[in-house]
Amino acid sequence: MGLKKLTLSVEEGVIEKARRYSQAHNTSISRLVTQFLARLPGRQKRRDSPTVRRLVGILSESADVAEYRRHLEEKHGR
Repeated sequence: MGLKKLTLSVEEGVIEKARRYSQAHNTSISRLVTQFLARLPGRQKRRDSPTVRRLVGILSESADVAEYRRHLEEKHGR
């Protein structure tokens, strides 16, 4: 995968700290940022709330938790 340029606005003190750290560790600020961002967790699947789990058992067989979640997201805009 190729690299793309990214422009960030960062406080001056943070930039200086990053420069010193990158020089001391023989790396670049770009590499530091890349390593940090690569460690961020991916999108996590949300768990069903206890209320949804309780209601699923009393709904008809054709009812689906994912379907109910979509309904709630559409209704409440989440």
